[in-house]
Amino acid sequence: MNTASKDDSDDHGITTAPERSLRIALVLTGTFLIAEVIGGIVTNSLALLSDAAHMFTDVAALAIALLAIRIGKRAADRRRTFGYARFEILAAAFNAVLLFLVALYILWEAVDRFRTPAPVQSTAMMVIAALGLIVNLISMRLLQAGSEKSLNVKGAYLEVWSDMLGSVGVLVAGAVIQFTGWTLIDPIIAVLIGFWVLPRTWVLLKDSLNVLLEGVPSGMALENIEAEVRTIPGVVAVHDLHVWAVSSGKALLTAHVVRDGTTEIADSALLATVRARLKGRFDVHHATLELERAAPGDTTTEETFDHA
Repeated sequence: MNTASKDDSDDHGITTAPERSLRIALVLTGTFLIAEVIGGIVTNSLALLSDAAHMFTDVAALAIALLAIRIGKRAADRRRTFGYARFEILAAAFNAVLLFLVALYILWEAVDRFRTPAPVQSTAMMVIAALGLIVNLISMRLLQAGSEKSLNVKGAYLEVWSDMLGSVGVLVAGAVIQFTGWTLIDPIIAVLIGFWVLPRTWVLLKDSLNVLLEGVPSGMALENIEAEVRTIPGVVAVHDLHVWAVSSGKALLTAHVVRDGTTEIADSALLATVRARLKGRFDVHHATLELERAAPGDTTTEETFDHA
């Protein structure tokens, strides 16, 4: 009898992110980026240039996210049997590295501003920041739903979120300079933006690397999966259990399931029950299972199914 029992989903549970929302957000942020860069140079505001730098990473992140979706839609073939869905994880990791570099650059520039404060045109600075805030809020609204399902979209969402915070910071800095003339608030806000972005960027990079290293998906624990499967009538043990993800939210699983040699239940029925439990309890839509039979009164097992 053939041994491998798999979920019959043709797409292996692979789905795509909201492409239309990404496209709209890309047009909005790309258009405003040009205005913000010019404004940062004219007003001589490091905080505004910091925000423009983050806006640039927004544009890059959104463009990469769109590219990842396009490539991820390619059908599976004999060379890439799960298709190209993992490209979105590469995109998320790239965005995280990009955010790190931008944040470090802004921190470096801020140190120089602390040494040599520069005059800042606060009124124009606040106007540009207010427009940027509106663009960011619209983009965040568009990306919020998709960020919960895709690391790729989450990376773009975090980019826009950090830029939104940057716009708020620039508004605050502009108001302080307008009413007090204290220009040091400009690099201070830039530093605060950088320190806010870095830890969130680290989380995104860590999650992306976990997928690339085929680690256990976030929110799952092998001991919980094993304990759940062992509660199924007829199952006495689980071993060689492996869980990983092709892409964000698309977990795959392989395991050896040891069945009771005395329980009168068909092998196919038992495997179907295990697959259903994995799908319902842990959202695992693609499971490859190998069934072993425990000899009556013995702790050893006899393999009745070969590897797939």
